[in-house]
Amino acid sequence: MKEEELSKLTQLGVKDSKLLSPHRREVLAEKIKEVARKYDVVKLSPAEVDDIVLNGKKLHKLNWLEARTMAKVIETLSPDRAYVDASDVLEERFKQHIMECLSIKVDIVSKHKADRDYPIVSAASIVAKVERDKEIEQLKSVYGDFGSGYPSDPRTIRFLEKCLEKSGDYPDFVRRSWKPAVRTKEQKDSRQRRLM
Repeated sequence: MKEEELSKLTQLGVKDSKLLSPHRREVLAEKIKEVARKYDVVKLSPAEVDDIVLNGKKLHKLNWLEARTMAKVIETLSPDRAYVDASDVLEERFKQHIMECLSIKVDIVSKHKADRDYPIVSAASIVAKVERDKEIEQLKSVYGDFGSGYPSDPRTIRFLEKCLEKSGDYPDFVRRSWKPAVRTKEQKDSRQRRLM
């Protein structure tokens, strides 16, 4: 988007996606797509995330994977300037990770809480959350209600436990490196050892 078009996002009521209801995000996502000249969504598989978490070298784990993925989006959209929500504790390091993956020259603004401060980042976050919610609903149609998929959701943790009880493993859509999944498996293994 051009700078002068960014005011359209503010007029739509775009803000930090965490402050919006799922329904409001859905409505806004459609309006954002209409206003945006271009947008891109990159989806990573659980196996890709697990691989980098389990096998990546220090400083080249989740933050690096996120930077590399953002670089793919930036390459596709080819803006003059890109605003990103820095997932690394060091904003500049996150920016450098993105720049290392780019073959084009782009001015990158890397900030913590960028989804709160920049409407363009809020818009991207809204579209991403709506895409995630769609994926979750598709999975629920196959696996039943496993909650939100967030670690604070007791239904999600119960789902993990039931998977292990039933088959001894998780379905492919569960990241095996995800801390709640690791902890649940460790607890199950510990209980089994005590029973022996």
